[in-house]
Amino acid sequence: MDGEKYSLLYDYYGALLTERQRGVFELYYEKDLSLSEVAENLGISRQAVQRAFKKAGEELEEFQKKLGLIKEFDE
Repeated sequence: MDGEKYSLLYDYYGALLTERQRGVFELYYEKDLSLSEVAENLGISRQAVQRAFKKAGEELEEFQKKLGLIKEFDE
């Protein structure tokens, strides 16, 4: 995932994600933890972190597509 792009999307649409997706995203991008460290912090498997992270990214992209709050994002 492109960190800058997803950080911007998260700023706009992060509140629309599930609590787990927000937790994964924040630990990975804001706290700069590895996927294994995120898993350890949340008490879930690394695979569960990867799935939540992937789903969060997909949902952030979909929110942008549907809501279009970030006009310059597509330019």
